[in-house]
Amino acid sequence: MDTLLYDVRDGIAFITLNRPGVLNALNLAMRDELWASLDAIEADDDVRVVLFRGAGERAFSAGADISEFGTSPSYDAARRARLERDLWGRMLHFDKPMIASIHGFALGAGCEMTMYCDLRLASDDARLGLPETTLGYLPTAGGSQTLPRFIGRGRALDMILSAEPITALQAFECGLVQWVGPRSDLDVTAEAWARRLAALDRQVLRLARVALRRGIELPLGQGLELEARLRDVLVAGG
Repeated sequence: MDTLLYDVRDGIAFITLNRPGVLNALNLAMRDELWASLDAIEADDDVRVVLFRGAGERAFSAGADISEFGTSPSYDAARRARLERDLWGRMLHFDKPMIASIHGFALGAGCEMTMYCDLRLASDDARLGLPETTLGYLPTAGGSQTLPRFIGRGRALDMILSAEPITALQAFECGLVQWVGPRSDLDVTAEAWARRLAALDRQVLRLARVALRRGIELPLGQGLELEARLRDVLVAGG
């Protein structure tokens, strides 16, 4: 692949965004290769967990590659391409646990991408934000919807309207990431988390993710009914 590094070890698929010269900015080629990687992971029964990382010293990903803005033949063509290969929708409904290991900048689509993951770890040099308003557009990789679900409406409005990034510690305090530590510990800790998930029963993990991801959108009573149905599926060995 031209924009990613892809490796599978011990039940973990390691996907590394690999455009460090442009802070791992997400271009169309990277979106296509991420889609292809998810295809490969979905078809590989040996892969139990996905771990996303960024190459280089400066960023997980600084967001969409703005050099490609306006290069589509037309707005309709650009919209059609996104709908045909909806990477963010694919990640939202992906069937295997995903972890983001974040260092440096995670901005715009780079930050939004991590919010489709189940767990997020950040080194203490990480900066997370949605700066789209300063560029004259809106978060379009789901950030206006995913961010308030993690940190609440008020804090999400502050981040999106001010376009100011937050530190890793602030992200931890508001629940956007689940671990913060020294950069030197990030990779080994993220891999340890991935190995712990890979050792668990995959059906239990799958149903737990369904309960949380679907249930949070439901009234409490319906959420409890969903939980009971999933429990029955697990007990029945389905």
